[in-house]
Amino acid sequence: MSKVAISEPVSIWQLGAPLGEGPVWVERDQALWFVDIKSHKIHRFDPANGATRSWDAPGQIGFILPIASGGFVAGLQTGLSKFDERDGSFTHICAPEPGKPGNRLNDATVDANGRLWFGSMDDSEEDITGAIYRLGADGHCVATSPLVAITNGPAVSPDGKTLYHVDTLVGVIYACDIDADGMLANRREFVRIPNAEGHPDGPTVDSEGCVWVGLYNGWGVRRYSAAGELLEEVRFPVSAITKIAFGGPDLKTVFATTANKHIAPADLAKEPHAGDLFRFEVSVPGQSGMLIREGV
Repeated sequence: MSKVAISEPVSIWQLGAPLGEGPVWVERDQALWFVDIKSHKIHRFDPANGATRSWDAPGQIGFILPIASGGFVAGLQTGLSKFDERDGSFTHICAPEPGKPGNRLNDATVDANGRLWFGSMDDSEEDITGAIYRLGADGHCVATSPLVAITNGPAVSPDGKTLYHVDTLVGVIYACDIDADGMLANRREFVRIPNAEGHPDGPTVDSEGCVWVGLYNGWGVRRYSAAGELLEEVRFPVSAITKIAFGGPDLKTVFATTANKHIAPADLAKEPHAGDLFRFEVSVPGQSGMLIREGV
């Protein structure tokens, strides 16, 4: 396991997002895409020239991930939709939870087989009504986890055998085996983080199989070994770090989304960069980005 050299995080886009989330490096664009859930926005950042662009979503949007054939799958409160960045249109795919209008979709990943995994959660952040889903080859969504209030992740190991997902309110990152049929088995506690140290938010797995997790109200990002050992922690000048993504030509530039929606107005002056997009550099790269294969 390599010791990671880490630079200091710096703000690169002063968004002041209420809830920046879901950063993903899209290799075909050489750009970072992410969302602001509460502002109903999709954002794109081009690190080569600093160019930025934003699109409006038709509601709360938890994630956006690229499709192999072009376009993106967006996780909206109403369900999954295909997003076309050329004209800003959304085309409904399916609604995984039609009987739970208080839920919304929150975070997602793509595995090496091109399968989309995503989570739902109670929008009020209280009721235990969320779950981890997989989009099946027949276009239906398959629930694969017990119910939790706030799901985050999932994220998948480099060998494709382990899926990590987070129960944010409880403060636990779980590890699960991915069976050959795409179902989860042997769910176990991977890491437990006390609430006083921050709430585990979005997880990401690097090329060595180490799990990085953003800490909401924890002022940082942590890196854990595949055995659950805390290896490194990156401290930020803002309290709510939601998720990271590895990008750049060598996948050693780390982008981090942050939030300010839980910060009292009187405290915002102490965190002027809360809700910004951040960047720092590391010596161990992330994994290459996966594309959603339709019909898998």
